[in-house]
Amino acid sequence: MGAAMTRHILHVITGLAVGGAEMALYRLIQAFRNSGYRHTVIVLTPGGGMYPRFAASGITLIVLDVRRAPVTDLIRLVRLMRAMRPDIVQTWLYHADFLGGLAARLAGNRNVIWGIRTTDVDGGSARSTALVRHLCAALSRWVPHTIVCVAEAARRSHSLLGYDAGRMVVVSNGFDLSALTPGDDGRAALRARCGFAADHVVLGTLGRFNLDKDYANFVTAAGQLASSHPRLRFLMIGKNVDAANTELMRWIDATGYASHFVLLGERADVAICLSAMDIFCLSSRTEAFPNVVGEAMATGLPCVATDVGDVAVLMAGTGVLVPRADPDALARGVAGLVALGPAHRRQMGQQARARIGAEYTMACVRERFERIYEGIMAEGER
Repeated sequence: MGAAMTRHILHVITGLAVGGAEMALYRLIQAFRNSGYRHTVIVLTPGGGMYPRFAASGITLIVLDVRRAPVTDLIRLVRLMRAMRPDIVQTWLYHADFLGGLAARLAGNRNVIWGIRTTDVDGGSARSTALVRHLCAALSRWVPHTIVCVAEAARRSHSLLGYDAGRMVVVSNGFDLSALTPGDDGRAALRARCGFAADHVVLGTLGRFNLDKDYANFVTAAGQLASSHPRLRFLMIGKNVDAANTELMRWIDATGYASHFVLLGERADVAICLSAMDIFCLSSRTEAFPNVVGEAMATGLPCVATDVGDVAVLMAGTGVLVPRADPDALARGVAGLVALGPAHRRQMGQQARARIGAEYTMACVRERFERIYEGIMAEGER
């Protein structure tokens, strides 16, 4: 695609907090560098932990504050889209699907791609989010040309909710293997800082503290394991996963093995954090397509994960799958991996990394989106 044919993709996202959708958007734009596509991002709410990363990499950002001035900003959104005349408007998360999609159609742009990132439509959502989701379901036959779901499980749950299944396609997340190549130096330094000995087996988890991540499940399972596995240690990383979290600390104290837990809170060096682990654990009660499992696999870690969303599809037998909300099953899954020994665990980790390399690289994701973009634009030009 020559310079004269540069296509403009305008992304609209609810905010730039540290999360799966935000990370997926960032990686997608990076994957399109030096291509025939130009990307601009409109953010509906200010702030967020990912903002500096987007800004530092030279991504064009326009920040609104729709919570403060919803009507004014919707009008501004329409005007921006009319002025920019993007080839495609791609929206991320429910509020952006609703407002961004509506603004695009009001601006006369029919090339709208919605993005669905969750599977759990029954619980755990704020009432306003549930309302916006129902509005989106009602508008799904008119506003978007294509609805991109991050997981097969997300496609199923939203078509049951009334979204137009005929417009849905699944594009899973992708991972940058080069950025997730573990280094022995980083591993040794972080393990030393955490007080882990060379013969400790470190079971790690990574993600923000919220109900969906079900850290109570992880802590309960860890407490059961600690008594029978004295060399096992538990590394927990994520926003609000720290000593200031009284609820979490209460659960950990109740195990009687608080000294076996290390909590590091939110960190930016995900690859190093993962490299310090020997086994990765996902204890969630709901997910769509958990980035963190893909990242752990790409780092070469064997994983024990709850059977939620598309985890089974992602791991494809390279890790241990257990039922959700079942600490006994989670503990058994981890114990099985510990019993295999380090050589066998490394072999499993290499199989997991090979799977990511074969099916879930950013090159694969870029190719899938490029096909979607080209298909939509070709249709519009007919």
